[in-house]
Amino acid sequence: MKPDDDAYIGYLVSDVARLMRTVFDRRVRKLGLTRSQWLLLSRLHRRPGASQTELAEMLEVEKASAGRMVDRMERNGWVVRRADATDRRVKRIHLTREAERVHARMWVVAQATVDDALASLSAAERAQLARLMGRAKARLLALANGDAAPAAPPRRRVP
Repeated sequence: MKPDDDAYIGYLVSDVARLMRTVFDRRVRKLGLTRSQWLLLSRLHRRPGASQTELAEMLEVEKASAGRMVDRMERNGWVVRRADATDRRVKRIHLTREAERVHARMWVVAQATVDDALASLSAAERAQLARLMGRAKARLLALANGDAAPAAPPRRRVP
């Protein structure tokens, strides 16, 4: 496989993820959501009570950028900051009921987007894809956490 080959798995995974975000972005814009808003909603729905630092890591932005996003969402009544039970310097961020309602509407759009993206796959193929992607994700998490050694590079045949 050559680095400019469109069938290279790294490009395919990246392109599929980018295109799904693009389609989803267009669809949730009708709900009045920006990309940063839906990303924040989805991350906090999955990890309620995350700190601003944790949220910045999940969103892959600087802490100051995450703080500004949380400030805007707080002013709009979508998140609340609550003191951490063990460290009063830390504020835990939670979605409000209104934000949970918006997330529920957003989730319907997300499901439809995934269904549209995978429409050409059978139920068995979808299940297989989910299993394989889950294994790849687990391996990458282990690598990211330093819990696994990188794979040895493939050996090249000498003619």
